[in-house]
Amino acid sequence: MTTLAIIWYSRTGGSRQLAQAAHDAAKEAGDIEVRFLPAEEAGADDLLEADGYIFACPENLAAIAGVMKAFFDRTYYEVLGRIEGRPYAAMICAGSDGENAKKQLERICTGWRLKRVADTPIVNVGAQTKDEILAEKTIGDDDLAKARELGATLGAGLEMGVF
Repeated sequence: MTTLAIIWYSRTGGSRQLAQAAHDAAKEAGDIEVRFLPAEEAGADDLLEADGYIFACPENLAAIAGVMKAFFDRTYYEVLGRIEGRPYAAMICAGSDGENAKKQLERICTGWRLKRVADTPIVNVGAQTKDEILAEKTIGDDDLAKARELGATLGAGLEMGVF
């Protein structure tokens, strides 16, 4: 069976909500297995067993969150040259910018020679103070709709074999 791995990290809930929306839509879009994997638990075997990927994480201090970076550090060389050409999409949850995290994540995927099949949305939650940054996030309906569209696109595309 075709498999989509959604690998995510979230400290305050924003990226988890985006990943969950993508997961739900991917399951509805096609007859594929959709694996919902926290970055701290995902490993190289999860990447090797999947036919496509969605990565979701927050931006922390102008970079992808450390837990997500640790996932990439643990798996990068284990799968290098073994997952080339597989489709992926990504989502970034940011307090104000997100561009550097997007660039960093996309660069890692370029190194793996993955095929980006959708633009990487940056969901800006406008968190600027310590309290806002550390608070649980609630992602708005428009941004959740974008995440669902991303999940549906990957799910349907994998099922139809268009990627």
